[in-house]
Amino acid sequence: MAKFYDQLSDDLKSFIADQKIFFVATAPQRGRINLSPKGMDTFRCLDNNTVAFLNLTGSGNETAAHVAENGRMTIMLCSFEDAPLILRLYGQARCIHQRDEAWSKLYSHFEPALGARQIVVLDIASVQTSCGFAVPLYDFKGERDTLTRWTEHRGEEGVRTYWDQHNLASIDGLPTKLLAD
Repeated sequence: MAKFYDQLSDDLKSFIADQKIFFVATAPQRGRINLSPKGMDTFRCLDNNTVAFLNLTGSGNETAAHVAENGRMTIMLCSFEDAPLILRLYGQARCIHQRDEAWSKLYSHFEPALGARQIVVLDIASVQTSCGFAVPLYDFKGERDTLTRWTEHRGEEGVRTYWDQHNLASIDGLPTKLLAD
């Protein structure tokens, strides 16, 4: 049975801290819905009503484009080990860019990462838990180092060039505002 809450409890924040993967869903007013898996220790609870994640370089930048258009976001975490649980966070998101005043303070919550594009902050409107009884059990083997090696090989200038070529618009043509408002 699903339960709804107005904010995160200490138990739910502890659950979040233990997870190795989370999923981010966004949608533009018109166009494709995006659902992205995220990992690499990039998720933080800032308080009971606010979470953030470090959005690293990827093949696209759909999340940022959708957030720039309407801010709607759902984040889902689920237990693949131990007791079953699915946690969904619903709310309004905003992207913090390296050029923004808030970047330094928020970035201090994360391990420095070459290729960090944005920090996505979600102001939580609603928290939902559900059973997760049908979610399979999986063992965590470790983080992939592919993205880290890719960004190190390209270097800061090469990553910026990649952003310019691949991360400035969504697949539906919406601006991501990555390099300029």
